[in-house]
Amino acid sequence: MTTILDQEPNCAARLWKPFRIIRANLRAYLVMNAIVYGLCLIGMGAGLLFPGLTAAHNTTMRQDGTADLVGWLLGNMWLFSLGILVVNILTVGLLRILLPSMIVPFAGIAIYAYWAFNTGVTLSPVNPAAAKTMIPHSLTALIEFQAYALLMLGSYLLGRSWLRPGSIGARNRRQGYARGLAQIGWLSLPALALFVIGAVYEAFEVIYLVPRLVAG
Repeated sequence: MTTILDQEPNCAARLWKPFRIIRANLRAYLVMNAIVYGLCLIGMGAGLLFPGLTAAHNTTMRQDGTADLVGWLLGNMWLFSLGILVVNILTVGLLRILLPSMIVPFAGIAIYAYWAFNTGVTLSPVNPAAAKTMIPHSLTALIEFQAYALLMLGSYLLGRSWLRPGSIGARNRRQGYARGLAQIGWLSLPALALFVIGAVYEAFEVIYLVPRLVAG
């Protein structure tokens, strides 16, 4: 009969599973980080060089109702956090990274790369107010983009195991695909934790920190 003591090592091993996946694929993980953070920084640089790009992105947000929705949610920090969490998980994590990669190998990486550049353009500190905003918002970007990097790694591992089943010890592509999905599942656990932390902090800094920095 299995006892609680017998189960504890297995539970600990499962908790460390995502980190073992990262360590086993450290080079790919670093490349994903370079894409996630690097393209955002390049986008910010492009926004500084061509301020019209940032203005165009902000205009689009106002026209599609995004700015109005954010303004409505600002009245409640926890509701705003929930809104951020839903957008980050569904709109970016699922629709831009994971689902495309489940249909076409590595597709989510290319789609996210385009999104990261555009996000950098939007965040570009083109004026003193935007520069002050980025002081607390840099931590938000660091946390949330790390979650995206983990999902990007999962998308890469799915594509690799799908096209090259032998790289993961699978007999065929079907089994390789299934094992790739399992790795995405494991990497999604720390990504979800980062999404939650990032959403709560982002709501806090937007509602309480940014207004004081901009006003002062």
